[in-house]
Amino acid sequence: MKIIAVIGGETLRFVELVGRFGIFLFTTLICALAPPYKLMPIVKQVRFIGAQSLFVIAFTGLFTGMVLSLQGYYTLTKFGSVGFLGAAVSLSLIRELGPVLGALMVVGRAGSAICAEVGIMRNSEQIDALECMAIDPYKFLLAPKLIAGLIAMPLLTCIFDVVGIFGGFLVGVELFDVSAGAYFQGMYSSVVWHDIEMGLIKSVVFGLLLVWICAAKGFFLHLERDGGFGAEGVSRVTTSAVVLASVSILVCDYLISAVLL
Repeated sequence: MKIIAVIGGETLRFVELVGRFGIFLFTTLICALAPPYKLMPIVKQVRFIGAQSLFVIAFTGLFTGMVLSLQGYYTLTKFGSVGFLGAAVSLSLIRELGPVLGALMVVGRAGSAICAEVGIMRNSEQIDALECMAIDPYKFLLAPKLIAGLIAMPLLTCIFDVVGIFGGFLVGVELFDVSAGAYFQGMYSSVVWHDIEMGLIKSVVFGLLLVWICAAKGFFLHLERDGGFGAEGVSRVTTSAVVLASVSILVCDYLISAVLL
C-alpha cells in the first residue's frame, strides 16, 4: 500500500505541475496579446536573449559546421560522393543542428538567467509587491520575455545556420580542396523551402519552450518541492529549469521531425 501511495502522490504532483504550467502559459499569452502594447520592454528582452547570445551562437555554429564538414568529408570519400558535402552540411544544420544546438546554447545562457531573475524576484517578494500595486506580473514581467523569445530564436537559428555553412566551407573547400562550385551547387540543389520551414518552426517552438519553462520555474519557486526560499532554493530551481528545458527541446525536436517529415 505504501508503494501505491507513493505512485499516487507522484502522479498527482505531476498533474498539478502540468496544470500549473499550462495556466501560466495561457495567462502569459493572453497578456502578451492584450493591449496596451509597450515596445521598449520587448526590445530590452530581445537584446538580452538575442543580441547578447550572438557570440556563443556564432562560435558554436562555426565549429559545428567545421566538424560536420570534417566528418562528412571522410564519410563521403568512402562512397566517392564528395560533391554532396555542401548538401550534407547544409541539410544537417538547417533541419536539425541549427535549431537544437542554438536553443540549447540559449537555454544555458539566457534561460538560466531568466529563471534566476524571476526566482529572486519571487524570493524577495518583488512579485508580491507588484500585485499589491495592482500591476499584473504576467503583463509587466513575463509577456515581454515570451515575445522576445519567439522573435530572437528564429533569428539566432538563421545566424547559426549561415555561420555553420561558412565553417563547413572553410574545412571542405580550403582544407580538403573540395570544389567551391560543387559545395554550393550541392547545397543549392538539395535544400528546399520545406527544410527551411522545418528549422524555423522548430526554432519558434524552442523559443517558446525555453522562456516558458525557465520563467515558470522561477515564478513558482515557492511551490517547488526541490526549491524553496533562499539562495540554495534559487540555485536548485535554476538547475532544474535548465535540465527540464533542455530535455523538452530534445523531445519536441523528435515530435516535430516525426510530424513534418
